[in-house]
Order: sequence, then structure tokens, then C-alpha cells
Amino acid sequence: MVKKKRPSLLASREERGLVVRLLKRVFSENGREYLGQYGLAIACLVVISATTAFLAWIMRDVIDQIFVAQNRAVLYSLPVAIFLAFFLRGMASYWQGVILSRIGNNIVARYQRRLFHHLTELSVDFYTENRSAHLAARINQNVSGIRDTLNLTVTSLARDLLSLVFLVGVMIWQDPVLSAIALLAGPPVGWMISSLSRKLRAATRQAIDLNARVLASMQEVAQGITVVKAFTMEEVLRQRIEGLIVAAEQRSNRIARITERSGPVTETVAGLAIGAVIGYSGYRAIAYGYSPGGMFAFITALLLAYDPARRLAKLQVQLERALVNAQMIYEVLDLTPRQADPPGAAELAVLRGEIAFDAVEFGYHPGEPVLKGLSFVAPAGRTTALIGASGGGKSTVIALIQRFYDVHGGRILVDGQDIRSVTKASLRRHIAYVSQQPYMFEGTIRDNIRFGRPEASDAEVEAAARMAQALEFIEQQPQGFDTPLGENGMTLSGGQRQRLSIARALVRNAPILLLDEATSALDTRSEVLVQQALDEAMKDRTVIVVAHRLSTIVNADQILVVDGGEIVEQGTHADLIGRAESVYSRFHSLQSRPTGAAAMALAAEVVK
Repeated sequence: MVKKKRPSLLASREERGLVVRLLKRVFSENGREYLGQYGLAIACLVVISATTAFLAWIMRDVIDQIFVAQNRAVLYSLPVAIFLAFFLRGMASYWQGVILSRIGNNIVARYQRRLFHHLTELSVDFYTENRSAHLAARINQNVSGIRDTLNLTVTSLARDLLSLVFLVGVMIWQDPVLSAIALLAGPPVGWMISSLSRKLRAATRQAIDLNARVLASMQEVAQGITVVKAFTMEEVLRQRIEGLIVAAEQRSNRIARITERSGPVTETVAGLAIGAVIGYSGYRAIAYGYSPGGMFAFITALLLAYDPARRLAKLQVQLERALVNAQMIYEVLDLTPRQADPPGAAELAVLRGEIAFDAVEFGYHPGEPVLKGLSFVAPAGRTTALIGASGGGKSTVIALIQRFYDVHGGRILVDGQDIRSVTKASLRRHIAYVSQQPYMFEGTIRDNIRFGRPEASDAEVEAAARMAQALEFIEQQPQGFDTPLGENGMTLSGGQRQRLSIARALVRNAPILLLDEATSALDTRSEVLVQQALDEAMKDRTVIVVAHRLSTIVNADQILVVDGGEIVEQGTHADLIGRAESVYSRFHSLQSRPTGAAAMALAAEVVK
């Protein structure tokens, strides 16, 4: 039997240790910041506790002096004292509520800022491993955990515990024997609450995860509603979300059962204690003539003590829920960015903008290399194009230049400086990036262009839009540059969003420009306009462009054919097209005949 109980005993000790460490962290991070405000709130709570005890204590004089002795001298003073006690209690209740709400709201705001700052510092691989919608939903549910932990602890200690202590003091002062009878209810209730809290911890975490998945699924449906309707996925998604909702509902019901399970036991034990006290005190009053005022004061104190005692009994259960939320917030805040700047990292100094890959090795997963000793030089002020079959490593090159990931072997140099030895911020300040799927943020058209360089003037924003061939459609918008965009710019066409993305890159005015399939998803007219914008953007910059359409790179200063993480061919368009049986010439032939069985066969040959 002893061997079977040991693991649970160890587990409970570890859980208690975790709770203590978590509480220490919450108070160490926030206690000093709000020390003065919590002091005021505690003072108000002390007033509430003291006036509550005073109301029980004064009942003895009310009964004995007014109703028994019929003392006219106290007929006015005692009611006034009771009125003042209630008035002070009401004012103290108001101010403690206002102060604690302000503290709680500020704590939520602080941790929201801290979380957002930390999320922007985390590496790209964190977001590839975690679904953004699930992450946002989970954070939204958990951010109040630290506030609830602090407020529950303060109110429970300063109001409920003090009220209970004061009222028990009144009870003992009135009658120690009856007090001992009433206090016998404490140990069994405490044992039961301790047992329930352990069950609640696991159930709460599961409920938070399930609710986060429900919210994340709804968010994804809203974002992809056109795909949902196009493929008639409504019923499939309804069934999937229905399963999550049912599971979340069942878990929430379990939490409710665990949380409220203390109610019947607490009420039953308290009822037995109060009934025993009333019966015994009544017997003594009848049999031995004890003062009715003393008995009434004792019973009043006992009844008033029941409410704070009941809240304290539920404190551990409520605190467990708050601590689970707080712990899940800290799990995010404690994540360390994998691409951290090295100690003493210098600012990148870009004089020319030459980029060199020196035997670079990289893979997203262990044992699955994407780049295998890749080496090349992108000359400063020139355009270098990367082409090849999908999955060959072209977009990986773009990601590594921006240091979204760290290389596993070799070096990436910008003007001879290893990008791992400089700060990420200084590296990225010198780079403008246009992706295959341009992302538009909440705000106006002007705001989205200005994200490229927040300090850019309106004139610079408009000049960038003109160079990006975007001025025509912007002026047709209801409010021009000040037109608000829908979610991810869905009110604009793909070509229009791409031109805004190019304008964002142009206003950045960076010496290095990275283009990742910037025209692959455009129609012919949009491609012509975007290509004109790109030609303008590429002037006097070091450009690395990834493209499948050869028409966009025929004028590149050098073309690198990437296959299986290695460069298999290199040269200009004229050089490569003239080589018999080259991979590049086969790509060119494929795009010259874009339809038919011959094209399909040629595509298969190129992939090989």
C-alpha cells in the first residue's frame, strides 16, 4: 500500500512546489509596482472586515440594553453607530472595488504589451510550429490569469480572512465553548477542498486548450470563407467544430461539477455546526438563564462568519484555475528566441551590398537537408535570379538571408560580414522584401505602405506608390490613400496587393531587395504592371529574385539554377539558353509550350 501511495504523494509535493513558485513569481513581478494601490485596497478591505465584526459585536448591547434593559440613553447612539458602520462599509466596498479593478485592468494591459513584444521577438520557426489562430485564442483566454491570482489572494487575505478572524474573535469573546463547537466544521471542509483542487488543475488546462481550438477553428473559417464556400466544405467543418464544441462543453461541465462539489458538503457541515450552536445556546438560555444579548451576538457573528468562510473554502479551487491560466502565459513568455543576437553583436554596415553564400548547409528537420554546401556570390548593385523545381531550396535562400533561421554549416556574408555576428534589426533594416503572398495589415492604404519605413513622409509614400504602378487604382478608391483595407486587403485584387507590397519595399529605400515569386500568381496585365514596378525597384540595388516565370528574369545579371539544394548551372539567360540539354533550356522550352501532353512530359523530365 505504501508503494502505491508514494507517487501521488510525490506528485502532490511537486504540484504544491509549482504553485508556490508560480505565486512567488506573480508577486515578485507585480507586487512592488502596485504596492501603494494594493495598500489602499487592503485598508478598505480591513475597514470592511472590522465593520462586519463590529456589527456582530454590537448586537449584544442592542438586545440587552434596548430590548431587555430598555435603556433610553443608548436608544439613539447604538442605531447611529450601526448606520455609520454600514456607511463606512459601503464606501470601503466601493473604493476597494474601483482600486482592484484599475489594478487588474492595468495588469492585463501590461501583460498584453509584454506578450506582444515577446511574440514579435520569437523566431519564425515558432510560428511554423504553432498555429497562429490557436495561439491567439489561447493567449486571449489566459491573459487574465495573473490579474485573478493577485486579486483573489489580496481580497481573500485582507477581506475574507480578516473578517473571519475578527468574527471568530467576537465569537470566542462571547462564548469559547460554543466557538469550539462551531470551529469543528473547518478540518473536513479543508480536506475536501484540497482533494478537489488537484482534479480541477488538469481539467482546467484541458478546457482552455479545447476552447482555444474552437476559437481558432472559427477564426480560420472566417479567414478562408471563400475556399470553404467554393469547395462546399460547410458541412464537413460544421461536424469538425461540433466535435470540438461538444468536448469543450463536457470539459466545462466537469469543471463546474468539481468547482461546485464543495457547496453541498460546506453547506451541510455548516448547517450542522450552526444548528448545534443554536440548539446548545438555546438550551443554556432556557435552563440556566444566559443573557439573550450574548447568545444573539454570538449567533450573528457565526452567521456573518459563514460567508467569508465559504469564500475561503472555495479560494483554493478558484486560485487553481487562475494559476493554470497564469502558468500558460508564462510558458509563452519563457520561450527563448532561437535566433538571438550574440553578445556584443555589432551593427551591420552596408557599403556596397554584396551577398555571399559560403558552403551553406541547412535543413528544417534533422536528417533532411535542404541546402547542401551552397556557395555563390550575388554582386553588389546587380540582379541575381534563382530558378529550379519546387522544393529545391530557393525560398530557403531568401529566408536565410533575412536570418529567419540560422545555418547549420557555412556562412552568409554581407559585404564580408557574417550575418550571425551582427544584430538582426540592423541586418533587416538594410533589406526590402516582396513575398509571393503579400500581406496587408489593419489600417489604410497609406498605413500599409508606410510600414516599410514608419518615418516616411506622405510625399515619400505617394512617390513609392507611383513607382510601384499603384497610383492609378489607389486614386480610384473611395478615400484614396486613406481608404481602410479589409482583412488582409481582401477588397483589393491580387495584383493590387502585390503592387502595394512593392511600394512598401520601395519606401524602405534599402540597398538589398529580395523578391520571392513576386509575379507567380498574377494575370497577364497585372504581371506587366508589377514587372514595371519591379524594374523600377531593382535599380541600383542588390537584388535576389526567386521566380518560376523566366520572362521575369531574362534580364538578370546572373541566373542560378538550383536543384536539390545545390547550384547545377550558372550564367546569363543568353549563356544558359545556348547550352544544349541544360536544365535551364528545358525550363524555357516548357514555358514556351505551356499546354498539352508534351509539356507534361517535359515538366516531369525537368523535375527529374
